[in-house]
Amino acid sequence: MSDSEYVHGSLNVSNLVYQYVCPAKYRRIAINEEVDVSLWQICEGIELMWDRIRFLEIGTDGDHS
Repeated sequence: MSDSEYVHGSLNVSNLVYQYVCPAKYRRIAINEEVDVSLWQICEGIELMWDRIRFLEIGTDGDHS
């Protein structure tokens, strides 16, 4: 399912898109490569469990200070 497809329910049609941003406290380096891999695996598991959930983009950023 791409971001332009709609979900057709019995009484509604919807296309709901969220952006979730979670910065580390005090901008400390907390998300390393191991955490990044775990995040990918968790998101893939969620997609397998729920057929209507699709992640359009998953990623982490480096240190911005």
